[in-house]
Amino acid sequence: MLLLDGHSLAYRAFYALPVENFSTTTGQHTNAVYGFTSMLINLLRDEQPTHVAVAFDVSRQTFRSELYAEYKANRTSSPDEFAGQVALVKEVLTALRVPSLEAPGYEADDVIATVTARAEREGYDVLICTGDRDALQLVSDRVTVLYPRKGVSDLARMTPESVQEKYGLSPAQYPDFAALRGDPSDNLPNIPSVGEKTATRWVTEFGDLDTLVARVDEVKGKAGDALRAHLAQVIQNRQLTELVRDVPVQVMPGDLARVNWERDEVHQVFDALEFRVLRDRLYATVEAAEPEADEGFEVTTTVLAAGEVAPWLETHVRDGQRVGVHISGFWGAGTGDVVGVALATADGVGAWFEPAELDPADDKVFADWLADESFPKALHDAKGPGLAFAARGWALRGVTSDTALAAYLAMPDQRSYDLADLALRYLRRELRAEEDGGGQLSFDGVDERAAAESDVVRARAVLE
Repeated sequence: MLLLDGHSLAYRAFYALPVENFSTTTGQHTNAVYGFTSMLINLLRDEQPTHVAVAFDVSRQTFRSELYAEYKANRTSSPDEFAGQVALVKEVLTALRVPSLEAPGYEADDVIATVTARAEREGYDVLICTGDRDALQLVSDRVTVLYPRKGVSDLARMTPESVQEKYGLSPAQYPDFAALRGDPSDNLPNIPSVGEKTATRWVTEFGDLDTLVARVDEVKGKAGDALRAHLAQVIQNRQLTELVRDVPVQVMPGDLARVNWERDEVHQVFDALEFRVLRDRLYATVEAAEPEADEGFEVTTTVLAAGEVAPWLETHVRDGQRVGVHISGFWGAGTGDVVGVALATADGVGAWFEPAELDPADDKVFADWLADESFPKALHDAKGPGLAFAARGWALRGVTSDTALAAYLAMPDQRSYDLADLALRYLRRELRAEEDGGGQLSFDGVDERAAAESDVVRARAVLE
C-alpha cells in the first residue's frame, strides 16, 4: 500500500520547480501539480503498489490549533502562485482514479496514521511518502516512510534501522525526542539551551518521555533546571506531535485497491494542464483501464515502382472519393522536398512511392491529380506537405479535411495535435496495420516496406 501526504508533497514540489517555467497558456501556474504528478508516476512505476491513496489537510483549524492556539501560527499564507494548485492535484488524482482522503479537524498525517494502523492489522506492507518527519513514529517492520531529502525526486527510505541510525532512537521514541527538541516549522517551542543531542540522551537514558517526566528531578545541571521550568510545554508538545490513529474516516484498506485509469479522463485533465510529456510517461509506465487501443487499421500497402503510379490512381481513385495523403520529407518557407508519398482509400487500399523514382508520365499524372480540386484529399496538418509539394513544383488542392486543424478547433488550448495521439483518443486505434502487407524490400539499409506501411497507415487514419 502506498499513502501520500498531498499538501506536504505539493508544497515541496512548488519550491522544487521554478514557478516561472510551469504555467499553461491561460496563465495557470502548474509547478506544484507537475512535480507532484511526476513523483506519483515514478512511485507507481517503481513501487508497484496494489493499493494507493493521497491524504490532504482540510484547513489549518484542527484539534491541535484548539489545544494550542499558536500551533503553526508562524506560517505565512501560501504564495499566490500556489493558490489553486492543490485543487488541480486532486483533479489529476480523480483522473488517475487515486482516492483522496481527508477528515475535518485533523491533518493529513493523522489520516495516514489511521489508514496505516488499519492496514497493519490486516497484514499490509505500507509505504508512506511525506515531507513531515512526525510520520517517522509510524515506521515499523511493515511500514516504511519515503522522506524527500531534496525536492521531490530524492527519497530516503526510513526503516526502523535507518531511523535508529539517523537519530539514535527507535521510531516509537521519535515523538518524545521531537517534543523535547521542539519544532520551528509547527511553532512548537524548544527548551532553552537544550538541543538535539541532549534530547536524544534523555530519551535514550530514560526510555521514553513519560518516564523522564516522572523522574525529572533526577536530571541534573542547567539543562535539568530548564526542563523542569518548561515541563508543561514539553508535555503539550508531546500531545501535539502524537499522530492520531483512529480518525473517523470511512475507509478501509481494501477500499484503496488500485483501479486503472480511463484514457479519456486523463486526456482531458492532462491536456488542460498542458502536461503532454508527463502523459506520455504515464502511458509508458502505468497501465490504463483498457488496452491502449482496440485495434489498428485494416490496410494493404503496395510499394509502387516507376510506371505504376498512374495505373494505381486510375484503378483505385474515383471521382468524389476522398483519398488520404501522407508524406515524408521536409519543408519550410520557400524550401522543402518530398521523399515519400503515401496514399490510402477508405476501403484500406494503400500505395507508397518515391517521387524521385517517378517516370515523366507518372510525374504528370500524379501532379495533375494532386492539383485537381475535384478529387477530395484528407491530410494531417496540410500546410507542411503543401510547402513540400510546392518546392517540388506540385500544387496541393482539393483538401477537404485536415485532422490537425479539426483538433485545434475542438481543443484550441492544447499545445500539440499529434496524429497518433488523436487516433488513440478518438478512434481507440493505434497507427499500425492489422495485416502484413507482403514481402520485404530494402534500400539504404532501411526496411522500405515498414516505412511505407507506416506512412500508409497515417494516410488511412486521416480518413476516419
